[in-house]
Formats: sequence, C-alpha cells, structure tokens
Amino acid sequence: MTVLAWVTVAVFLLAYALIASEKVHRVAAALGGAGIMLLIHATDAGAAFFSEQTGIDWNVIFLLLGMMVIVGVLKQTGVFEYLAIWAAKRARGRPYRLMVLLVVITALASALLDNVTTVLLIAPVTFLVCERLALPAAPYLIAEAMASNIGGASTLVGDPPNIIIASRGGLSFNDFLVHMAPMVLVLMIVFIGLCRLLFRRFFVYDPERAAEVMALNEREAIADRRLLWQSLAVLALVMAAFVLHPVLHYEPSVVAVLGAGVLVAATRVTAEEAIHEVEWPTLVFFAGLFVMVGSLVETGVIPQLSKAAAEATQGQLGLATMLLLGASGGLSAIVDNIPYVATMSPIVADLVQANGGNGPAQVLWWALAFGADLGGNATAVGAAANVVVLGIAARNGTPISFWQFTKYGLVVTVVTIALCVPYLWLRYL
Repeated sequence: MTVLAWVTVAVFLLAYALIASEKVHRVAAALGGAGIMLLIHATDAGAAFFSEQTGIDWNVIFLLLGMMVIVGVLKQTGVFEYLAIWAAKRARGRPYRLMVLLVVITALASALLDNVTTVLLIAPVTFLVCERLALPAAPYLIAEAMASNIGGASTLVGDPPNIIIASRGGLSFNDFLVHMAPMVLVLMIVFIGLCRLLFRRFFVYDPERAAEVMALNEREAIADRRLLWQSLAVLALVMAAFVLHPVLHYEPSVVAVLGAGVLVAATRVTAEEAIHEVEWPTLVFFAGLFVMVGSLVETGVIPQLSKAAAEATQGQLGLATMLLLGASGGLSAIVDNIPYVATMSPIVADLVQANGGNGPAQVLWWALAFGADLGGNATAVGAAANVVVLGIAARNGTPISFWQFTKYGLVVTVVTIALCVPYLWLRYL
C-alpha cells in the first residue's frame, strides 16, 4: 500500500478507537476523522458528497430522517405509554409475564421503527411500571435493549446496520422479511426462555403493588386520538410501500420522507414539533462514518482487503459465510455495530461478486446482518440501543454497569449466533 493508504488506515483506526472507548463523543470522532481524511486528500468533496460508491449514502440518511419524524409525531399521541401500561395490566403484576410482554412489544416496535427510537420510548415507561410493582428496573431495561436488537434484525428499517447492508447489497424490504424475519421469530422464542433463566432471581411478586397497577387506566395515556389514527394510517401506508417496492420502485428513503411530509402536512403538528425528536447527532455520525469508509475505498485499502478475503476463502462459500458470521458477532461485541458494518459492507459486496454475484452468494449479506445485529447484544457498547438504555438508566438513578449488562449479553449472543449457524447452513449452503 502507498504511504497515503497507511496514513488513512491510521486515521480510521484512531477514530474507531475513540468511538469504541467513548473517550470522545462518537460524533466528534467521526467528524474529526472525516475532516482529516479530506485534509490529507484521502478523499475529496466530489467523492465524499456525490459518489454512490465512496460518498455519504444519502438513502440511509434520509430513510432515518423520515422515520424519526414519523416517530416524533407518533410519540406525541401517547401510544407507547398506552402499550406499556396495557402490558403491565395484562401481566396482572406478575414480574416474568411483564418482562415477556415488554420484550415482545419492544421487538415488534423495533421491527417497524428503529431500535434506538423504540428503547427511548419504552424505557421511561418501564421505570414507572417497575416502581409501582417494586421491581428493579435494570433487568427489564437490559432485556428490552436485547429484544430491540433481535427484533430490529428482522426488517430493513429495524436496525441501522441493516439499512447500510440493504443499500450496499441492493436488498429490498421484502428480502429482509423473507430471509431474516423467520429466524428472528425463533430467536425471540429462545430469548424469552433465556430471560426466565437469566433474571429469575429478580421476579418477586408483590400482590399489593400488583393491585395498584391494575387500577391504572391506560386510555388516559392517549393524549390525542385523532393524531394517533392519522399517524397510524401514514405509518401503515409507509410500511405497505416498503413491502411493495418491487412494484412501485420507490426507494425506502423516498417513501420515508414522503410519509413524514404527508404526516406533517395533514396534521396540526408544527414543523418544529415534527423535527424535535430527530436524532441529528446520529445522522451526522453516519455522514462522518461514510466519508471515512469511502476514504479507505479511494486509497485502495478496502479493495486489497476484499482481494485477500476472497483468496483466503478460495471460493468456499460455506467457509466464508461461517467466518463472516463469527467474526461479525465477535467484532460487533467490541465496537458499535454501525461503524463495523459500514466498514465491512464494501468487503462483503466484493466477496459476493467473487462468489458468483446474487443468488447463493447472498447468504454472505445475511451472515453479516445476523452477526452484527446479534453481536451487538454482547456488551454495553455493542449497539446504539444499549448505550441509550444505559444513559436513561443513569439519569433515572438506576445505573447499569458495563459488566452488569455484559454478563447477560454474552450468554444471549453466544446462544443466538450459534442458532444461526444451522439456519444459514441448511437453508443456503
């Protein structure tokens, strides 16, 4: 490699280390890394902002933006609080039943929305319910974070790594439903069983507290019924358009932005209220990350890694799939799975082409998705949803330590990724 290529790698690894260690805010690390890449001419404005191969993936940015606006409007209706109180009452105050209902709601919501937004909305209500039942909130928050990562793996929009994979691999919303969702359903059933084993000592039933929860009226949580129905109608249309992509030929990003625009235009929600819940730091983080990864492509680093990976597996699709699944699970446990997938997706794209292009070689994309999405459960910093949950817990006086999360996450990750091995092998190989 050239001197410039080595310097580019050094800058990227430094930014990566800062993101993983959280010594510097990840947005600052990503933007700083992108700025240095432009400064040393590892990339330029044309490649960074306008190239489909090495620039910012605007489809990803606008898909997230549109969905965040829709969720921001939906949040004002109180529907998420309604669901949480409804779950507590349906559980009749029984701790394990409550956890099952909360993780199922979280997983389903994460499949339709994104997992970070879901835990932001579900976690505060979890504190309310746990306080009323005199239960420790930490086990429920940990389980919800993991459920969001598992449930989010089932759809294109459920987990940010999936959005990157879909964009790089030319995969549709339906592709994720067909190839990821069936296994995710199995993994959720197994996860619910694991919750019973991992958190059993926290399930202490208090009859008096349970009676108090039963007295809550979930309907009072709905703040605006008209807005709720309008929001649900738009969300249903957006999801239908995602599914009908092969017929309509509208990119998910276009659908999400159109849905957000229609929802804001057709309701009494102001533009300021609509964009209030947009996670701008997350969008900026993605942009900086894309510029850094594009610089690795521009300087020839990723093409050389792709060639080396193809030579190492020697066209053995099964070997490449299993190595990718295991490596993705392990590495996503150490660093955030978003920068990991952004880095790996160009390499996997080249491996897919080296193994014959679309068709059987598509299994490599599913191995990457399963490994990254499920590996994110292993540690407290493995996925953005985990970091968000830990922040909420700390602000509410119930701090969750790195190792408190990780001792449960490692078990869940090992079990779920191990179950993916026979699924990928038997279905595709």
